[in-house]
Amino acid sequence: MSFIIAQIMAPQRMLVRIMYSALLFALHFQDTTALTKNPHCQNKCGNLTIPYPFGIGEKCYLAERYAVTCNHSTNSAYLDFFDSQVFNISESDLLIDAFPVLDLEFNKSSGANPLGSPEVSSGPYFIFPRARNKLVVVACDAYAYIVDSKTKNLVTGCATFCNRKDIVPPSSSTSSCAGIHCCQTSIPKDISDFTIQVHSMNTDQKSWASDNCNAFFIAEKDFDEFDKSTNFSDCGKDDIFSYTVPVILEWAVGNTSCKNASKTEGYACRENSDCVDAAGGGGRGAYRCRCKRGYKGNPYIKQGCKDVNECTSKDKNVCPEKTVCVNTIGSYHCKIEPRRHRFMPIYLGTALAISFLILVAVCLWLTREHKKRMDKKSKQKFFKRNGGLLLQHHISSTRGSASQTKLFVREDLKKATDNFNENRILGKGGLGTVYKGMLSDGSVIAVKKSNIVDKNQVDQFINEVFILSQISHRHIVKLLGCCLETEVPLLVYEYISNGTLYHHLHDEPNISTISWENRFRIAVEVAGALSYLHSCVTTAIFHRDIKSSNILLDENYRAVVSDFGLSRSVPIDKTHLTTLVGGTFGYLDPEYFRSGQLNDKSDVYAFGVVLAELLTGQQAVSSKTDVGLVIRFRSAIKENSLFEILEKRIATEGPEEEILAVAKLAKRCLKLTARKRPCMKEVAAELDGLTRIKEHKICKQTSRDTCCSTSERSFSCINETSGEHDEDI
Repeated sequence: MSFIIAQIMAPQRMLVRIMYSALLFALHFQDTTALTKNPHCQNKCGNLTIPYPFGIGEKCYLAERYAVTCNHSTNSAYLDFFDSQVFNISESDLLIDAFPVLDLEFNKSSGANPLGSPEVSSGPYFIFPRARNKLVVVACDAYAYIVDSKTKNLVTGCATFCNRKDIVPPSSSTSSCAGIHCCQTSIPKDISDFTIQVHSMNTDQKSWASDNCNAFFIAEKDFDEFDKSTNFSDCGKDDIFSYTVPVILEWAVGNTSCKNASKTEGYACRENSDCVDAAGGGGRGAYRCRCKRGYKGNPYIKQGCKDVNECTSKDKNVCPEKTVCVNTIGSYHCKIEPRRHRFMPIYLGTALAISFLILVAVCLWLTREHKKRMDKKSKQKFFKRNGGLLLQHHISSTRGSASQTKLFVREDLKKATDNFNENRILGKGGLGTVYKGMLSDGSVIAVKKSNIVDKNQVDQFINEVFILSQISHRHIVKLLGCCLETEVPLLVYEYISNGTLYHHLHDEPNISTISWENRFRIAVEVAGALSYLHSCVTTAIFHRDIKSSNILLDENYRAVVSDFGLSRSVPIDKTHLTTLVGGTFGYLDPEYFRSGQLNDKSDVYAFGVVLAELLTGQQAVSSKTDVGLVIRFRSAIKENSLFEILEKRIATEGPEEEILAVAKLAKRCLKLTARKRPCMKEVAAELDGLTRIKEHKICKQTSRDTCCSTSERSFSCINETSGEHDEDI
C-alpha cells in the first residue's frame, strides 16, 4: 500500500477506519472511444469510466499502481494501489475513499496524545493538490497542524475550544466546524509527505479530560457529511470511528520532469499530445500528458488524440458571417465565401493593402505615446494596490514623521539590487525576501520585497511603514523609505551587516562565538528598544513577533530590532487589543494564544524566550517532538539545575551572579499568567541596574581617571509581581 499513515499506537488499541462515501465528480474524459490501450479491456465499472493508464485486468494498465478492480456485485471500483474505492478518475485527479478517521484518546491526567505524530505519504506518483483537501479536527481544547516532512515548514493548522462538557458533536445540520469542538482548515500547498501534530491545551475547564469525541482526518474540501459518513452523534456509545473519508489526489505517470522525460524511452505521451509537469512543477519529478489544442481523446494511447472537426461544432460563431469554415489537422481556418463578381478579390486585396499601410503609419506614431500611457497606468495601478492611498491617509492623519518617508523610484532599486539578483539575498521569511543593495551615492541598503500580492500583506506593509515612521531609536531598524510603483511592495531599510542573532546562536559554524559580555549587552539593548516602544512613544507599540531571527547584529554585535509587519499601535486609554493570533511558535504568549487579547506582556514573554536562548544557546523549538525551550528552562530553574543546560562557553565565562540574575529575570518574563510578568520598563531597569553594578566593579579595579560612568536612566513601572510565589512559573 503506497498511501501510508504511520502512527505511534496507544498500548491498547489502533482502529482501522473504513467507510465509503457516495460523492461523484463530473468526468473530464467525455470521449470514451479510445479509453483503453487494449480494445478487449473493460473500460467501465458501473457508471465509472476507467481511462488508460488506469485499467481493469492484466495488460490493461500502464503500471501496477494504476490497476483497478471492479466488484460486479456492487458495481464499485477499487484502486489496488491504495486498496480504496475510487469514485472518479479525471485527466488529472483521483477521488478515492482512503483517509482513515483517526481516534484520539488524550491521557485523562496529562492530556498527552498517544497517537504521537502520524506520518502521511502518498508516494512519488500521487500528491495532495493545493486547496483541494482540508484538515479536520474534532476535539475539545486542542490544536493541530501539518508539517511538511521535506522542508520541515509549517503548512497549516487550526484550534478547537469547548466551554461546556455537553457540547454537541459536529453534524451537517448542527455545526459549521468553525472552532467550537471542531475546526477545519484548507491545505494551501501541493504536498505528498507530511506529519500531523495534535496536542491538547490546558484551559481552565480542561474539557479534553471528559470529552469522548476526539478525532482528526484529511478530507476533500467539500466534505461535510459528519453524521452520514462518521456518526459523530454516537460519540461515546460505540466504536464510531471505523470509517474512512474521501480525499482528492493528483496523479502522474512519470517520476521525472517533462524536460527529462521526453528524452527517455519510457516517455508516456503519444503523438499529438503535450507533456505537463504535475503539481509542484518539474522540481517534484512527475508529469502527465494531454492532447494538443484541436485534438481530443487519450494522450497515452497510440493515435489516441484524434483531430476535432471544429467546423461541425454547434457554435455558430466558429467563423464570421459570409465566410466558410475549412477543417485542417489540429485546427481550422475561415475563407471568404466565393462570389460571382470576378473583381471582388482585387477590390478586397486593394482595400486590405491600403488599410494595412494606414495602420502601420498610425502605429508608428502611437507606439511611443501608448508605451508612456501604459507605464503611467501600471504605476498608478501598483500605487493603489500596494496601499498608496492608505499610506497617504496615515500621513494626513498624523503629525509624525511619516510625511518624511522617502518614495524610491523602482528603476533605482532594481539597479541597486542588480534586478533583485538571488546572489543579493540576505534572508527569506514567510512574508518577503530581503536583498542587499547599493544606491548610486554609494550607501548600502536592505530592500524588503513581498513574496506575493495579497491584501493582508499590503496591510502589513502599510502598518510597518506607519509604525517605523513614528519612531527613532538606535536599536530599532531605521526605515529609509518605500517604493509603491512595483508589482509587490518594497521597503528600504538601513543595512545591518552581521546577520541575525538566530544565525549566531544556532547556525554552524557560528555557535558559541558570541561572548557573555556581548550577549548581556544584546539583552540590555533589546530590552531598551522594547521599553521605548511600550512606554516612550506617543502611542504604545506592541511588536508581536520578538524572536532571535528578528534581532539584527552589526559588526560590533550591536542589536537592532526589526520586522514590524505584525506590530500594533495601542491608544493610551487601552490596556489590550483583541486580534487574530499572530506570532511564532515557541515565542507565542500562551495566554494571548488562548484569549486572542494582545497586551504588552506578550512581548515580555517573547523577550523571556530570547533571554533563555542567550543563556542556553538552544532553539525555542528544535524539532516536531521537542517540548520546547521554555519548559526545559523553567524546569531547570525549579530543580536548581540551571548550569546543566547553559551553553558551555557561558557557564565557564560568565560571572555566576550575573547569570543567575538574568535567569531569574527570564523566569519572571516566562510566567504563564500575564499579570504576574514584569513590564518592559521594569525589565530594562533591572538589566540597566546590572550594567551599573558591572561598571562599578570595573571602576574599583581600575584607575579613577580611566573609569567611565553611564548616564542615569529613569525606569518606572508598577511591580505587578510583588507578593507572588515562584510556584507559578
